[in-house]
Amino acid sequence: MVVADAPHIEIQDLSVRYGTQIALQHVSLVIPRGQIFGIIGPANAGKTTLLKCINRTIDFAAGARVSGQVLVDGVDVFGMRNVYELRRRVGMVFPLPVGLPLSVYDNVAFAPRRAGIRRRGELDRIVEQSLRRAMLWDEVKDRLEVLGTRLSGGQQQRLTLARALSLEPEILCLDEFSIAIDPVTTMKIEDTLRELKSQMTIVLVTNLVQQARRLADRTAFFSAARLMEVNHTDALFTQPKERLTERYVTGDLG
Repeated sequence: MVVADAPHIEIQDLSVRYGTQIALQHVSLVIPRGQIFGIIGPANAGKTTLLKCINRTIDFAAGARVSGQVLVDGVDVFGMRNVYELRRRVGMVFPLPVGLPLSVYDNVAFAPRRAGIRRRGELDRIVEQSLRRAMLWDEVKDRLEVLGTRLSGGQQQRLTLARALSLEPEILCLDEFSIAIDPVTTMKIEDTLRELKSQMTIVLVTNLVQQARRLADRTAFFSAARLMEVNHTDALFTQPKERLTERYVTGDLG
């Protein structure tokens, strides 16, 4: 059980450039522990870049220059020497599935094996639990040896989610996780996320404004590489402080 409302992630004066392109500019915010934190905004607002900074997949972006700090439990992630341990603690699901060329079972068991788990019974438990949480178990339980890349697009996206959950991260970053998933399954996964927030902090980037309104405890609105406003979700949607926020949440601004 996590202690809700205590700071889990603190972002301090974070700026990111890709060459001459400004992706984030002087962003500071606090993401509470044990909540779903929504991030909304138009395309190219810096939302995905923010997620990449939290678990340092920004390291893979050629030409990216980062200044400022991202603190997880008070420790700056950019000062961590063991990046693999950071990414074990901070799971990431990108908008399009990136399946490993392995069986469904081995996709989910890959990270636990790297973490040193070898006993088949324990791996079986982790695989089933992760696939159930991702609402995929019933569809693949009889074909766990099939290549993950042979699943449908929506199934591969849920497989990616199961893989992220396999190490039971303390933070889960989701970047438009429902982009390739049908509405019924999306709603089921949303129910799962509500349950998971008692065990982890969830940072949810979504272009579906109503999804943020349904799920998020707090929501931040980004535009043009800047954090424009952050508040409790109900307040941000019903009493936005910024005119630009109001235009976005009412659909007047794409």
